[in-house]
Amino acid sequence: MKMTASSFSYSGTELDALVEAKNYYRWILNYFAPYLGRRVIEVGAGLGTFSRFLLDFSRVCELIALEPADNLFPLLEQRFREDRRVRPLQGYLEDYAASLVADSVVLVNVLEHIADDAEFLRLAYEVLLPGGTVLVFTPALPPIYGSLDRKFEHHRRYTRAALTQKLAQAGLHLECLRYFNLPGLVTWFLAGKVLRRDTIKPIDVRLYDRWVVPCASKLERLWEPPLGQSLLAVARKPAGQT
Repeated sequence: MKMTASSFSYSGTELDALVEAKNYYRWILNYFAPYLGRRVIEVGAGLGTFSRFLLDFSRVCELIALEPADNLFPLLEQRFREDRRVRPLQGYLEDYAASLVADSVVLVNVLEHIADDAEFLRLAYEVLLPGGTVLVFTPALPPIYGSLDRKFEHHRRYTRAALTQKLAQAGLHLECLRYFNLPGLVTWFLAGKVLRRDTIKPIDVRLYDRWVVPCASKLERLWEPPLGQSLLAVARKPAGQT
């Protein structure tokens, strides 16, 4: 059965806390920036936290911000009401795919929420212009799936092999795939597997973002970690495809 936007409210508790993660989101954007086009679709835009960083990147001229949740979409719409570059749409990519065209499709901590991720990536391929990119940031390493993942409604955490296969099956050519945030692997394991927490506190995010992220981001620029809390992937639709 297809879930409509009106039947869904997001019950996760992490979005308010992650508003504090300014260095973290800049870190992600630094990897995405070379691959971003001028017209971007952000799927699962939530409260618009990462949307704001995308808009601060000068190459982005139009942002279509998709969000299905009844309790989040009004906040997203209100946030960008005065910004003509942004078109907020309530719903899923499948609801609008036939009428959308983009240079880039962005998913930051979204793919793990989608039950049929293979079908979603096929739709992302369809809305992309030839040469366009899908930019994915998603939880890594199934063995650390724990209480936080369950509370945040994650269907899965990904391995490098699984994410590579999903992107390839959709017809996308992988350009970048790397583990991201090695220290976060330890903190997530402790919080979700050992302490069995079901939320992230804003103070914890603020401290991690201030004291850990600046050092980790500089180190991981020089040295690609063998493991990490997340996977970051960039995949491209071949230029000759329509």
